[in-house]
Amino acid sequence: MITGALKSQVDAIWDDFWSSGISNPLEVMEQLTYLLFIKGLDERQTRAEAKANRTGNLIDDVVFPAGEFKPSEGAPARPYVDLRWKNFKNQEPGEMYNLVDNYVFPFLQERTNETSHAEHMANARLSLPKGGLLARVVDGLSEIPMTDRDTKGDVYEYMLSKIASSGTNGQFRTPRHIIQLMVELMAPQPKDTVCDPASGTCGFLVAASEYIRHHHPSALTTPKLAEHFHNGMFQGFDFDATMLRIGSMNMQLHGVENPNIAYRDSLAEVNSGDAEAYSLILANPPFAGSLNYEEVADDLLAVVKTKKTELLFLAQFLRVLKPGGRAAVIVPDGVLFGSTKAHKELRRILVEDQKLDGIVSLPSGVFKPYAGVSTAILLFTKTNSGGTDHVWFYDLEADGQSLDDKRTPLLADDKLGATATGLTDEEHAKNNLPDVLARWTERNGSEVERERTAQSFCVPKAEITDNDYDLSINRYKEIVYDEIEYAAPSEIIAELEVLEAEITAGLADLKAMLDA
Repeated sequence: MITGALKSQVDAIWDDFWSSGISNPLEVMEQLTYLLFIKGLDERQTRAEAKANRTGNLIDDVVFPAGEFKPSEGAPARPYVDLRWKNFKNQEPGEMYNLVDNYVFPFLQERTNETSHAEHMANARLSLPKGGLLARVVDGLSEIPMTDRDTKGDVYEYMLSKIASSGTNGQFRTPRHIIQLMVELMAPQPKDTVCDPASGTCGFLVAASEYIRHHHPSALTTPKLAEHFHNGMFQGFDFDATMLRIGSMNMQLHGVENPNIAYRDSLAEVNSGDAEAYSLILANPPFAGSLNYEEVADDLLAVVKTKKTELLFLAQFLRVLKPGGRAAVIVPDGVLFGSTKAHKELRRILVEDQKLDGIVSLPSGVFKPYAGVSTAILLFTKTNSGGTDHVWFYDLEADGQSLDDKRTPLLADDKLGATATGLTDEEHAKNNLPDVLARWTERNGSEVERERTAQSFCVPKAEITDNDYDLSINRYKEIVYDEIEYAAPSEIIAELEVLEAEITAGLADLKAMLDA
């Protein structure tokens, strides 16, 4: 958990950007990502040097070799050692700017083939307008203690939260407590291959990696599992280069060495070679958009003939999941009850051909202040042979924050999130997330017997089929209305007659007084 002091240090750096005229939060985040990557290279070299000193061996991971670096654009050569963070941070602003702009950034661009993180630096450029700002930002980042993975991850997550709080481009961020809920529901395993086809800042992949660290620590110490964790487990795709850089850095600072974070339009024909490649999908894909048929992979259109991205992504999830693979994805409510042929066919496929496990209906304020659209979490398993006996529904009414534009926390930190414990009934009324997890584990047990008036319940497949595969919770939820007893009409009329008589008598008395 990031402390108030760390937040203040990050806020000060952010304010330096704004006061220097850089007000686009994504540009701020991108520049910070570059600088943190540069700082990380120096730290990597320092660790390699320390290891060599301990063992007496040669440095096995040389980032900054002996000799000089010669930029391709004709600037004079400089010793590689000058390019290290620990050295240029002590230069005066003008010289620091010259070193970073003319040497460090070209150095980054020459290293793009080394790791998946480095390849996103291919078009890196320094957009800070002057040396004074660069010096203040470098000083600020140097003062933030980022020696351990947890602190690095927390600091970067806090920086990312400022993208959302700025009111610009907040659509790139799914609320972290909702991501946590979805990851906990899916419970990733060490041998999973996890994919987010619309990865953005890689929030789902980061949360999945943290789940593995917490619940399966041996995955980081067993050589074969550790190799998979760092090099094959996490796959994220996006077609925004800035988001790829940010997402890749997010993964790196959370300790994943070489995830596959790649430029890809997940719905395009050219990417149709990853069928049945992943065992777990976690995603909040873009919706309320449309594509031209020519831009979409033919095998997706064979499943569902539509231009709507939310339906195309669902078809894509089914295509890339392995048999037995699971998915937790956010969809707009229209997917659950839309009346078009494409809507109905996708729901039929989920219910009849695959195994639709559950639907968590989210309150409409979850994505405020950026969108008020109603959404749900769709939970399913790819089987290609059916398996839906019943579908579990949960009506999530409170997520721990106010559902207005401010999204103010309603409870103490230890009572927020999906893993909070010991909530009272009053606290549950403000945070339903732990209850979702508890009831999910009983979806094939006690939940089957719950009344439709409860917050969660199960609906048999046959009933869903009879309702044209409508998956809206309101179709099946029963509401109990309090009975209100009214007096008999004759009693009401008698009371009115008494009142009328009293009014008439009062008026008569008043008239008599006025006439006297």
